[in-house]
Amino acid sequence: MHRRTWVAFATLAASALAAPLAFAQAKDLKIAHIYSRTGPLEAYGKQTHTGLMMGLDYATGGTMAVNGRKIVVVEKDDQGKPDLGKSLLATAYSDDKVDLAVGPTSSGVALAMLPVAEEYKKILLVEPAVADSITGEKWNKYIFRTGRNSSQDAISNAVAVDKEGVSVAMLAQDYAFGRDGVKAFKDALKKAKIVHEEYLPPTTTDFTAGIQRLIGALKDKPGRKIIAVVWAGGTPPFNALADADLKNRFGIEVGTGGNILPAMSAYKRFPGMEGATYYYFGIPKNPANEAMVSMHYKQFKSPPDFFTAGGFSAAMAVVAALKKTNADTATDKLIAAMEGMSFETPKGRMTFRKEDHQAMQSMYHFRIKVDPAFAWGVPELVHEIKPDEMNVPIRNKR
Repeated sequence: MHRRTWVAFATLAASALAAPLAFAQAKDLKIAHIYSRTGPLEAYGKQTHTGLMMGLDYATGGTMAVNGRKIVVVEKDDQGKPDLGKSLLATAYSDDKVDLAVGPTSSGVALAMLPVAEEYKKILLVEPAVADSITGEKWNKYIFRTGRNSSQDAISNAVAVDKEGVSVAMLAQDYAFGRDGVKAFKDALKKAKIVHEEYLPPTTTDFTAGIQRLIGALKDKPGRKIIAVVWAGGTPPFNALADADLKNRFGIEVGTGGNILPAMSAYKRFPGMEGATYYYFGIPKNPANEAMVSMHYKQFKSPPDFFTAGGFSAAMAVVAALKKTNADTATDKLIAAMEGMSFETPKGRMTFRKEDHQAMQSMYHFRIKVDPAFAWGVPELVHEIKPDEMNVPIRNKR
């Protein structure tokens, strides 16, 4: 009797000792996604979150787990406000005990968040905020970015316009995204000349005065004349530019990069317009893109959009890193795993550059085709601009 009791007690004790170990092994992988669920960039933020969740599902083979640890995503809405984004990231690291964070949507919010990642010594994977300074002078070693930066935008878009005798006037939003975008574009141009820079508030709805200043700067210039637009969210200026009948009245063209599909409805008014885009669902040919397109059609009865691809890419980077560390989320191990890491995405292979943790990736030179079957101007591929074709500057002080 005493022996049976001792054996039972020993078994119970062993179970009690094993339970915490099993619990620790099964501890959730917690990821904060801080994005503009509301605010001026709401459409971009929601697409990113959709892509992130689809990408996590795809990259884990439908298990939403790595090495037996379940992935839990903690959502937070920064509303496009820098102070709020900064506070939410601190809360995610300190109170929610997340292992790493993804986001935000706005460059202004991202710049406010960078010091928080450094303070808490935790990874912030930036997607899709674009400003060069995020992986430039404001960067720290805890910052990685799957989203493209302003230089990648600018270098790829310069392909379409950088020729002798071309005069360019810039139209951009007056905040980090717009100003960094213009600076990068200026740095990328070797032959064309920028003759005017027009910065307008991000919330602008009446473009009349700005367009008149752009016309004044260009109309008397010889050769090819282009208004290059750097705009995100809010009311895009493309319908206002089309209404001004610039080509017929002044011989002025419009050029820009890619955008979300609703914004590209106005591109139908610019057949033949050239630029470069981060993503369009019909361009890349690879298994990840095919899977994302299929998943999106199944869930939403529509194709994935510009920022959906970004969220999906961020998810694939996170899972690739966690697989390399066997789901060990110690920051130093994640950094070691991610520096120089290549991973597959809907855009093809990306690689985190060791020097600044910017993802090197393809961009796509396009020409707009008007197709009655689509509600938007269709960007037809002219040339895939591969990472080794772009001399993307390293702007940090590491």
